[in-house]
Amino acid sequence: MRRIIIAGNWKMYKTIDESVELVTLLKRSLVDIEGIEIVVCPPFTSLSDVHEALIGTNIKLGAQDCHWEKEGAFTGEVSCQMLKSAGCEYVIIGHSERRQYFNETNDTVNKKVKAAIKEGLRPIVCVGEKLEERQAGRTFDVVKDHVENSLAGLSKDDMLKTVIAYEPVWAIGTGVVATKEQAQEVHSYIRGLLMKAYGSDVAKETRIQYGGSVKPDNIRELISQEDVDGALVGGASLKADSFTQIVKGCL
Repeated sequence: MRRIIIAGNWKMYKTIDESVELVTLLKRSLVDIEGIEIVVCPPFTSLSDVHEALIGTNIKLGAQDCHWEKEGAFTGEVSCQMLKSAGCEYVIIGHSERRQYFNETNDTVNKKVKAAIKEGLRPIVCVGEKLEERQAGRTFDVVKDHVENSLAGLSKDDMLKTVIAYEPVWAIGTGVVATKEQAQEVHSYIRGLLMKAYGSDVAKETRIQYGGSVKPDNIRELISQEDVDGALVGGASLKADSFTQIVKGCL
């Protein structure tokens, strides 16, 4: 039985004080939640302070990106070792905004995934098509390219430490959400790719999140689908009430 995972991607929002204030509210409202893995992914500047605020709670800490090198002359970058020392257990890799604005590629995603796993972090690997790609009937082609090349060279054990987030780019921040049928169709396809690459056991155990305008009023129908194992939440994770409702909507 796959455990539902709800992760909040705060993107470039929240100062340190605002971040601590938000998680203080979250840990109170979610204290009794069991059976659901809860992750928050603040900006780099807030990681250590949020980690301190979350000690002893049922909420885990994640980062929004990483570099594949352990250290070096890479001004502005943050290594997986640094993220671990800040208290992170998860790291989002390959988000569509990183691909769109910062030239992220399958190759760099793959390097980051391997570096994260080596350092003991669990990567949340994002895949998904743009609107024009869906309209052109290329959804499966794009998703296959992202999955196969972003995860190239991973062992079965590596894959079991990895979460995949299907995020149709046309649904991110637009208010448009994939229907439960659209989400299930692609999630099932991804699981099929994992089946071919890693076998049935790994495919059945790997968690696949949905990401894209997830809100309290649509989470239940999304996670009711057989192959949807949670959500990567953007805007709705920035407010305690809405993120709490999303988590509780999975119970």
